[in-house]
Formats: sequence, structure tokens, C-alpha cells
Amino acid sequence: MSVSSTETVGTRTACRSCGSESLSGILDLGRTPLANRLLKQDQFGEPELRFPLELVFCGNCSLVQITETVAPEILFRDYLYFSSFSETMLRHASELAQSVMLEKPLSAESLVVEAASNDGYLLKNFVEQGIPVLGVEPATNIVEVARENGIPTDNEFFGTDYARKFLDSGKKADVFFGNNVLAHVSDLNGFVQGIEMILVQNGLVSIEAPYLLDLIEHCEFDTIYHEHLCYFSITALDQLFQRHGLMIYDLFRVPIHGGSLRIWAGKTGHVERRESVNALLEKEADHGVRESQFYSSFAEKVDGLKNRLREMIFQLRSNGKRIAAYGASAKGSTLLNYFGIGADEIDFIADRSTVKQGHYTPGTHIPIVGVESLLEQMPDFVLLLTWNFREEILQQQQEYLNRGGKFIIPIPDVEIV
Repeated sequence: MSVSSTETVGTRTACRSCGSESLSGILDLGRTPLANRLLKQDQFGEPELRFPLELVFCGNCSLVQITETVAPEILFRDYLYFSSFSETMLRHASELAQSVMLEKPLSAESLVVEAASNDGYLLKNFVEQGIPVLGVEPATNIVEVARENGIPTDNEFFGTDYARKFLDSGKKADVFFGNNVLAHVSDLNGFVQGIEMILVQNGLVSIEAPYLLDLIEHCEFDTIYHEHLCYFSITALDQLFQRHGLMIYDLFRVPIHGGSLRIWAGKTGHVERRESVNALLEKEADHGVRESQFYSSFAEKVDGLKNRLREMIFQLRSNGKRIAAYGASAKGSTLLNYFGIGADEIDFIADRSTVKQGHYTPGTHIPIVGVESLLEQMPDFVLLLTWNFREEILQQQQEYLNRGGKFIIPIPDVEIV
């Protein structure tokens, strides 16, 4: 069964990849609101959807995942995250496109397909080179923007059902991209099988996902939310892809999103594995990613971080300091809700995205405003919720820093800059 908009909410007792019921708990974040479900003020009186958010480990294939599945229709049909608002994302996409074109020469006869293509921020790099593209994006509002930007985009969820329709058109993909989408997929096997179905024999698959070792070692617990169903090691990915006739033949660790893994894969028998894959498989084995003990202290580290940040904010507020935040992100929602930091502690959240401004954060109901508010109101401190774009944001807000403002960086440990 492929990912579909009709899938119901439910709690899984078996692994999303291998089907094993050998699941053990890592971290329980309680019942939390949907991280990207921003509110308007007139919605405050309405019941707010909350779902369990528990991270578990599969003792069979080592996949780390959450147990709750929220229907994709609820999560993705109307989405307020636009990749093009981040200069870091645009630069990253351009560099990725260039590296793929060096690996696999493309022409006007080729076809590049991307699942969860957002507003076309990656595919536009190929359009500019005269290479045909096709985006597959479930969020209707974002599809409209992509099409306005000249990026052909199907308003669909990617999986085997979509792959069959794609093949009926007589097309095949020379390159398939899946950036920051695999973690969102409840039917991993259907998604990866769909890739194999539409790929030409010598095609290239490029997948990026936040990397499990960075999540655990850097205490990046706030990347856990209902849209992110899985958290990948190369150990778990290798088993998943081999199950569907694809081989991961190269990989790269990239700094985006606090540490991500980029894999390149092709059809089994048409690619040769490079040393980078074997080396990381060995490293993960040495770290113990296939053993539950590797994850045993993670919850304790998260609670320690919670205590330190809450104490800092309490002391600052007690001393009459004004605190704002930057970045109305999904990870920010996880942090604020689990740490119990809300509108009593944070005056407002500044965000560059015009589609988020005028809304309020889920659960905590903090107003989201434009970034100009930082200089207009000059809060003493700003909690940087989008810490994964730290350098970009600190550079953009140099005037705020010059005037004496300070940023609180919450991950991997509490720091003031």
C-alpha cells in the first residue's frame, strides 16, 4: 500500500520498515499539537488536535521511528513551509543540483523527478539548464506556487499508486530526488518500491534525511514531530533499499538541518558500492546503533537540557528581561511544547515567511510577526528556534546584535551569543 490521503490516524506496534514488533522506547514527548498547524486568533476557542509523540527503536532492522501515524491529508494538504524563504536552502539546492549533474550528465532528453518538491526550489536549477523536470507535491497551496514559478508539478502523494500512473504516461526518471521527504513517509516500502518502478536502468536516486547519529549525539530532540515518522541510520536505509532492488552506492554527511545524510542509490546490478558506504556502516556498528543501549541516555539528556533552558528563561524574566524568539519552525513547536515555554515567557516569534506572519504557534499560542519587529521592539534576548540556520540568521540580524541584543541558542546545549 502506498502513501495515501485516506490513511487513518493510528498507533503502530510493528516497525515501519521490516514489520518486526521488536520495538523499544527511547523518548516520550507526550501528547503534542501538530507542529506546523499554525493558528489564527479566532481559532483559540476550538479544540486543538494533539497526538502521542513517542520515539522507539526497532531491534530487528535498527530503524528509529515514532509510533503514531497522522493521516497525510491532515498534515500536508495545506502546508505553510516554503523552502525558498531560506537562503541556506537555496544555496544547498544549487550545490546539490551541480553535484548530481557532474555525477550523471543530463540533457533535454532526460527527466528529473522530485517527490515532495515544495515550491520547486531544487528543480528550478535543472530548468535553468534546459533539463525537463517534474515535481510531485501533496500540498495544494504550494503546488500552485511551484506552477506559477514554471515548475511542472503533480498534486499527489508519491508511492506505488502514483508510480503506476506515471508509467502509464510512458515516462521514466533519469534522476529521482527525495530531499527531506523519506522521514515523512508512513509506507516506506511503498515509497522506495515506487522509486525503483519509475527509474531507468542506470538512473540515479538522491535522498537526503536528517541523520540519526547527529540527532542522538547532539541532543536534537526537537527534530521529532508527527511529520517526521522515521530517523535514519545508513544501517536501516541499506536494508530498506536492498529490499526493493536498489543499492546505496555512495553517501555524504552534510550539515543542513543540524546534520543530514545524503545517499546516492541505483538499481542493484547497475552500480558499485563505494568505500564511503562501507566506512559509515562500520562506524555505526562500532557506535552500537543496532543495540538499544546506544539510545538509553537520550531521554535523560533531553530533560537536562529542558531544565537548563527553563531555568535560564525564568531567571531572565525575573530580572525584567524581555524575550522573543526567532523561527516559527516545526522543531520550535516541539521544543516549546515539551519544555512548557509559551506566551508568558516569549513575547513574539519573528519569522521571514510572510505566510506564517499573523498566525500563532500551535499549543503555545505565541504571535508570529515579521523580522522587523526585532529592531522595532528590541527584546533583550531572542531564543533561536531555527538553530539549524544559525549562521545565516546571526548574519542577517547583525544590526540587532550591534544594538546589544543577544541570541539564546538551545541546541545542542544552551548558549548565549
